[in-house]
Amino acid sequence: MKKLILIFFIFISCSSNDDKKNIPTFDGNNAYQYIVEQCNFGPRNPGSKGHEQFAIFLEKYLSKMTKNIIVQDFDYKEHITGIERQGKNIIAQFNIEAENRLLIGAHWDTRALSDEDLNENNRLLPILGANDGASGTSVLMELAKIFSQNNPPIGIDLVFFDAEDVGISGKPRTYAMGSEYFSKNLPIKKPNNAIIVDMVGDKYLQIPIERFSYRINPTLVKEIWSLADELNLSAFEYRIGYEIYDDHVPLWENAQIPAIDIIDFDYPNLFYNHWHTQNDLPENCSPQSLQQIGTLLLNYIYG
Repeated sequence: MKKLILIFFIFISCSSNDDKKNIPTFDGNNAYQYIVEQCNFGPRNPGSKGHEQFAIFLEKYLSKMTKNIIVQDFDYKEHITGIERQGKNIIAQFNIEAENRLLIGAHWDTRALSDEDLNENNRLLPILGANDGASGTSVLMELAKIFSQNNPPIGIDLVFFDAEDVGISGKPRTYAMGSEYFSKNLPIKKPNNAIIVDMVGDKYLQIPIERFSYRINPTLVKEIWSLADELNLSAFEYRIGYEIYDDHVPLWENAQIPAIDIIDFDYPNLFYNHWHTQNDLPENCSPQSLQQIGTLLLNYIYG
C-alpha cells in the first residue's frame, strides 16, 4: 500500500512539472530590443515619418507570425492639433477557430508633445515613447513570436491600437481614438475578455489595480493579480490605484468587452516624472519589467 501511494505521488509530481514545462518562456531581453528598434524609428506620433515607417515594419513583422492579419484604417480628428488624420489599428490573430477569445492590446503610437516636461523649451517636441507606446507594443511583438511557435489553447487577438495619445491633457475623452473606432466597428469576433498593457517598461515597475478595471471586470482583475502573487511577480501590488482613461474604457463602453488595464502610471515614481517628457527613453526601461508582464500573460493563457 505504501508503494502504491509513493508511485501515485511521483506520478502527480511529474505531471505537475510537465504542465509547467508546457508554458512557454517569455524573453524580456528580446522584448527590450523591440523597444530599442521602435525608438530607432524616432517619434511615432501620427503624421510623422517614424509613424509611417513603423506601421509598415510592424505589419511585415506580424505577417511572419500569422497569416491572420487585419489592418483597420480609420479617420479621426487629432485633438491636440485639430488636424484630421488617418489611423491604423493592426490586429494579429492566433488559434482563429477557438470560441473562447482573449484580446491583448497596446497602443503603438507616441505623443506629439512633451507637455509634461519641466523644460518649457521641450514641450512642443514629440516624445520618443520608449515606455509610453513602445513597451506595450514590444510585449505584444514578443507574444506574437511565441504564439507562432506554440499554438495557444484559446483564441488570441493581439490588437495594436493607433492614435491613443492624441488627446488634450485633462480631457480624457479626447484620447484613445483607435480603440474608440475599433470598439464601434469590431473587425473581429467579440472577445470574451481583454487585457491592455501600457507603460509596462519602467525600471521601477509598480502596478496597482487600475480603478476602471476593477469596476469593469473584477473577476479578471482578481485572477490576474492573484496569479502574479503566485508567480512572485513583485511589480504587482494588490491595492487600488489611479482611475485611468485608456484603451480598455472604450472597449467596455462601446462594445461591452470586459477589459482591464495593466499600467504603471507613476513613471518612474511619485516624485519624478518621465511620462510625456523627453526622458521617456530606452535607458529608463528594463528587460526585467517586460519579463514580469510577459510571464504573467503566458501563465494566464497556457496555465
